[in-house]
Amino acid sequence: MPIEFPSRPALVAYVTCGDPDLATTLDIILAAIDAGAGVIELGVPFSDPVADGPAIQRASERALKHGTSLDQVLKLAREVRKSRGAGLIIFTYLNPVLRMGLGRFAAAAADAGVDGALITDLPVEESHEYIRMMRNRNLETIFLAAPTSTEQRLRGIAEASTGFIYAVSRTGVTGARAQLADDARKLVTRLRRHTKLPIAVGFGISTAEQFAAVGEFADAGVVGSAIVETIERNPGKEAASVAQFVKQLLAGRPQTSAVSRS
Repeated sequence: MPIEFPSRPALVAYVTCGDPDLATTLDIILAAIDAGAGVIELGVPFSDPVADGPAIQRASERALKHGTSLDQVLKLAREVRKSRGAGLIIFTYLNPVLRMGLGRFAAAAADAGVDGALITDLPVEESHEYIRMMRNRNLETIFLAAPTSTEQRLRGIAEASTGFIYAVSRTGVTGARAQLADDARKLVTRLRRHTKLPIAVGFGISTAEQFAAVGEFADAGVVGSAIVETIERNPGKEAASVAQFVKQLLAGRPQTSAVSRS
């Protein structure tokens, strides 16, 4: 099934699986969905998360201490899919996928009921075999677009992407920011020239005001570090705290059913 963004902006919520443990991660995901998150990015912990800031780095370290693996993340996805219909995306670096094997990964992801994957460090120019394997299993391939991307590269990203495109709001690593960069709106405008896919903006969204602002020009906002920090700050009540935070983010959402693609 295609990923659906029934409201605008939809919330794409990132969690580092296995932080603080897999059972709690399941509770967090279910709570986030019930609170209104439309898509969940299932973060696979990695030992060298070069695109991520301190919050997600710490979360990855905690998850890896428990031995959290890609296999376990896929099993977690299967558990989520038993009772929830929200979009599920595997969010990972390339190394764990290569260790598993592209074909086995695509098969296991499809069997687990996930909708697709975003591999942060896989350049679109080197993604042909990955895309072929994913297409064979009817899985979405989501790619990152950055403000520094050329028009030619944005066109290639648009052609390779299905489901939605993840527009990086600024250069640098993930992490909550006090202000949302103007680069985000400009990048979305540029992407609209090349695709009719939904566009989700991420990197730096941490407040209801920022989330609502993204809804003025994009289809979805991705919130990661702020959720991971909420989990970190609330030991023993992670799921309830994330649910409350998700509701706060969505509370200021504009009452509109669509985003202009003009």
